[in-house]
Amino acid sequence: MLEITSTRHNPLIDPHLAVWSWEIPLYLFVGGIVAGMMVIGGLAMLRLAKGEDTRTFFSMQTPLLGFMLMNIGMLALLLDLTHRLYVWRIYLTFQYLSPMAWGSWVLLVVYGVLMVSALIRLPDAWPWLGRTVPVLKTWSDVIVARPAWIRALGWANLVLGIALGIYTGILLNTMVARPLWNSAILGPLFLVSGLSAGVAVMHIAATLLQGRSAPQGMVGGAFSALLQPMGPQHPEKRTAESLVRYDQMFLVAELVFITILLINLYTTSASHAVAASLITTGPYALAFWGGVVLVGVVLPLAWQGLELTHKVAHTVVPAVLVLVGGFTLRWIMVNAGQVSEITPALTLVP
Repeated sequence: MLEITSTRHNPLIDPHLAVWSWEIPLYLFVGGIVAGMMVIGGLAMLRLAKGEDTRTFFSMQTPLLGFMLMNIGMLALLLDLTHRLYVWRIYLTFQYLSPMAWGSWVLLVVYGVLMVSALIRLPDAWPWLGRTVPVLKTWSDVIVARPAWIRALGWANLVLGIALGIYTGILLNTMVARPLWNSAILGPLFLVSGLSAGVAVMHIAATLLQGRSAPQGMVGGAFSALLQPMGPQHPEKRTAESLVRYDQMFLVAELVFITILLINLYTTSASHAVAASLITTGPYALAFWGGVVLVGVVLPLAWQGLELTHKVAHTVVPAVLVLVGGFTLRWIMVNAGQVSEITPALTLVP
């Protein structure tokens, strides 16, 4: 008989491997928000390119806010890395079979598209910047005068937003040693959750900023530019209701994908079923059913339904609940996924 004695105690390994902490859930959450904002902004750009009256639909975008949120997410990712000074090396090669390689390049392109998108009427949204850097006015006028360019930007936002949203799920899905992550449903689930969270952030921004004239100062103008108009005039306030309708659609889709994920896990293998039980009946069940399903999906869905039927006043409360649920979903999936493991098919009894 062979006996092994170990006095090792590493909080990241014992009693189970947990090398990802709060940084990764935050990174995935912020990435989903930016993806959602890009998709909604891209749809508005396509309508703008068609020549529709920007007062009749929610013709607002949030590229500068997306840029700021991306920086927060990238900072969280950087803090998670062990060799932070060598992160640039990932861009010296491209491994086409690696989701992380694809994601790294998508993130880089997203930055560029956000910055170009921000040029649409940026001097109108941030007058101080327009006066300080006059060339921005020229660039903005060039883009606004060319519907084909706006259409191309719209499609770029739409495609990259979807790619970024799915990537946040695929990043986990490819790790087959963690049964909770090993489901093809994770990509679409994180996408619709990100779309919902992005709409929620835009709804909050619209409630705080829509319809107000841009301040002339540097700080006030910067804050105002977080929600940029795409047309010469701001859309009517009632157009913000379209965000609520978008969110309802995404929340219903999220509920459907959560259901499919659980069915998929429980019917795949014993290891997947045990992994699913971590979030349905195990230590993460309260956070899953209470934080994700109830607070993050069901309550906002019901509340928004009352708002759209004018039974209650419009508030940002459902949007805040959606954000709480979106972050909780990623926190649970990252942490419970690291606990999940392949269970042995046969247990030998001596």
